[in-house]
Amino acid sequence: MSALLIRNATVITMDEANPRAAALAVRDGRILLAGTEEAARAAVGPDAVEIDAGGRTVLPGFIDPHNHLLSTAESLAALDARYPTVTSVADLVAAVAAAAERTPPGQWIRAFGMDDAKYPEGRPTRRVLDEATTEHPVIIYHVSGHQAVVNSAALAQSGVTDDVTDPPGGAFLRDEAGRLTGMVVDSAMELLLPLAVDIGCHGPNFHTDLPAEQLLGWLQDAADTYLAAGVTTVCDPQVSARELRVYRAAHAAGTLPVRTFGLPLSHQLDAFHSVGLAAPFGDDWLRLTGMKFYSDGTLLGGTARFSVPYGEHGEFTGSMYHEPEELVDLVRRAAEQGWQVAIHTQGDWAMEQTLAAIDAAVKVAGPDPRPRIEHCGYPTPEQTRRFTDYGVIPVNQPNFLYDSGGDFLRRLGERAHRLQPMREELDLGLRPVLSSDSFVSSLRPMDTVANAVRRTTREGVEIGADQAISVHEALRAHTWDAAYALGVEDRLGALKPGYLADVVVLDRDIEAIPTEELSDVNAWLTVLDGRIAYRAEEQ
Repeated sequence: MSALLIRNATVITMDEANPRAAALAVRDGRILLAGTEEAARAAVGPDAVEIDAGGRTVLPGFIDPHNHLLSTAESLAALDARYPTVTSVADLVAAVAAAAERTPPGQWIRAFGMDDAKYPEGRPTRRVLDEATTEHPVIIYHVSGHQAVVNSAALAQSGVTDDVTDPPGGAFLRDEAGRLTGMVVDSAMELLLPLAVDIGCHGPNFHTDLPAEQLLGWLQDAADTYLAAGVTTVCDPQVSARELRVYRAAHAAGTLPVRTFGLPLSHQLDAFHSVGLAAPFGDDWLRLTGMKFYSDGTLLGGTARFSVPYGEHGEFTGSMYHEPEELVDLVRRAAEQGWQVAIHTQGDWAMEQTLAAIDAAVKVAGPDPRPRIEHCGYPTPEQTRRFTDYGVIPVNQPNFLYDSGGDFLRRLGERAHRLQPMREELDLGLRPVLSSDSFVSSLRPMDTVANAVRRTTREGVEIGADQAISVHEALRAHTWDAAYALGVEDRLGALKPGYLADVVVLDRDIEAIPTEELSDVNAWLTVLDGRIAYRAEEQ
């Protein structure tokens, strides 16, 4: 590999011993040093490729510890139903109808990102989607990934009728007469599409059975989107056999777009145990880091489990994927077998069950368990204090506060202001991290940073302003602390000598701009494993 010199820069290293520098030296895929231009130039020698950063900010490559990489790649190739692209049921029907015109009859039409809480007409139904097409099965994934709405052709092709029984951890919504509306919640999604894996009641199943060549192509196509955002490492928080097969094939072919870590889903616990496998397992390009579990449902879709129901009329009571004692047993067994545990949890009632499971896990785990709580939506102050007993890592996605904060304020009232309480977590000495939950929200780290700092809704209303964090704290949570959550802080997340050379040069000096402009910032240059993988001026 050739050497690289980045100079005339504002380098934020995330190294407490050497926090700032003017230049960065890289050789053979490793950081040589961050320091003065003279020292960096001497370190790389005369053959280095030289980059004049023009005073721009240089950071460790962003690490996204909760990013559904393969599903995001699928969503980028599917119909876009995200808000504000689609703002109403009428818009959704029109988009599906347009897609039907260019899709052969009988083929599935798939869309991602529906946010029906913002639709003036309310939730779409199968009958409304039938107006768009009766010749194609249609599935529209909710923005949360925990729900979907389908048309009548999809139900018929899947063999689902009005007398279907709701599976554990899921439901088919019905009208007053008991007929299926087409809205399918959580584990009931398992019965809709041809699926690559059966995950039972261990989470929402969006692991559709698609040709491996198609998935590999979409994964490769996603590279520019990730690298243009400055993302160099992701952790897929729901890896089934489908994802692992595709990631392994891409790794072998050299087409993984970024470093790809994963959390196998808990339905595979016994299978992994039978062959003696536990995390950490893999290399610095493809690695298993822990195991993923589900406690409750989704805040976005109304299935998060709170001690007091929420909704404008208290209509959302929430749901759990496992009985409390089952969750405790499952998580304890995983920790006993050597897995770091990561538990999806939103509401405070579910948080209590999650903490009971973590308590059981920590008692049988090794000396540094680092339990993660994914989303960590609404811990009470007392629960947050208990996080310190276990070294909990809250894995936050403040993009939700922007995307759906207005809905949260309407549905949760005052409770919405302490969603994702990062300020409180930091003040307690915890290490909360930032992530995107892409495909659910924007994968751009600077969107996530901006929303952690600003804590305002799409409508410009403050939501929990007292839980805002500083720009530097947000950057650290998306780099150094994110590496800690993945157990690789010894080689990623900082610009230290010997660390892997993943670097992002942002397109401006972010410390010199108002916070209102943070979300406008993009990568100007992205270095992955010591090579220039993306350069904005070449796009």
